[in-house]
Amino acid sequence: MTIPDPEALEVPAAGPWLVRIPEVFAEEGAALRRRWSPTGSTPLGTEFHLLRATSAAAMAGPEALLFTSWRLPVGHRWPCRPRTMEGFVEKAAQGLARTFAGRSPEAILVGLLQTGTPNTYYRKLASNLRGRLLQVFPPMPGGGGMEVRPDAPVLYCLIGPEGLYAGLTTPRQANGLRPGGARPAVSAGADAISRAGAKIEEAMESLQLYRALPPAGAHWLELGASPGGMTRALLARSYRVTAVDRAPLDTRLDGAHGLTFHRMDAPLFRAAPDEVFDALLCDLNGPADAALAAALRQAPALRPAAPVVFTLKLAGVTGVAAAVARRDAVVAEAAAAGWRFVAQAHLPSNRREFTLFFETTRARPAGTARAPAGHRAPRAPAADRDRADGQWRRGPRAPGSARGPGGRLGR
Repeated sequence: MTIPDPEALEVPAAGPWLVRIPEVFAEEGAALRRRWSPTGSTPLGTEFHLLRATSAAAMAGPEALLFTSWRLPVGHRWPCRPRTMEGFVEKAAQGLARTFAGRSPEAILVGLLQTGTPNTYYRKLASNLRGRLLQVFPPMPGGGGMEVRPDAPVLYCLIGPEGLYAGLTTPRQANGLRPGGARPAVSAGADAISRAGAKIEEAMESLQLYRALPPAGAHWLELGASPGGMTRALLARSYRVTAVDRAPLDTRLDGAHGLTFHRMDAPLFRAAPDEVFDALLCDLNGPADAALAAALRQAPALRPAAPVVFTLKLAGVTGVAAAVARRDAVVAEAAAAGWRFVAQAHLPSNRREFTLFFETTRARPAGTARAPAGHRAPRAPAADRDRADGQWRRGPRAPGSARGPGGRLGR
């Protein structure tokens, strides 16, 4: 289930495909590979597999869209050992030019058939190959780099100890701009609050394949914020954030400019009558239906066309069919509430979960009530309501906000 792309490149009805199946879905992936490619598949690198003969229809089906984090119709393959191949870069560049130069790619991106920390030799080899390709191909818009439209034809090349595999597709069809679905460069370091900071950066890059991101200064509502990795990443993008969680945020976020924190259960949160959010992020743990219900309760406070980033957890779900059914149920319930399904992805930082993207389509009804009459949010422990330094109140406060120094909401 995805949004049809009217600008999609045509691919052969059947042929070899290079797919990336996350290691966390290794068991499901083995069954799916047998189904997609009855003639067999070849493992390449850590998570990559060459499906020897599969159909484009299978790769556009609900199972492939969910369980392959990146996919490429292969138009050129050279099984070899690049490290021991004399003149590999020149031979590879000339072969790729013969196959693809006449198909007018708008960018050339070269990546690795490896996950995790890349091998230094192959990283340098990929850089050298891309440099030579830009010399032998006709000039491209923008120099053939990362600044490319989501629906533009891109020549993707992946190399590793197993050889060279390449194909022409769009970033949207591949399910990611970076070759092989590589992680964006996120400088987390030892000061990172959690891995979730990388996950929201990956989500932002994926969302840009389908729509523009909210501008700087936009107001995000974040459900399930603790310990604050995503919160910090959003603040670093100059967004305002209203974060909700019954667990505390990391103390490094104390007094953060633009942050309002409500320490309470997310399903109990109700925005103030005059509060409007430009985007919603929901990363709640627990059953998917409960997490979606908590997110949908915030619909009256969201602007029309607001993006919604929703983490679909698979706790208690086993097997391909059950995962697809869980996704379909969430999408159907969101659609019934007026949220348009945009796309889905398994991000590099996702575990046994998927990231779904929606867009609100209904305007907030006039006079919509935000909470039942007499509703009171549970109070946080006193130790959390007032920090010893007196600079920031972390617990709920009437009308329900913990603000930065001076009581300001921030930008």
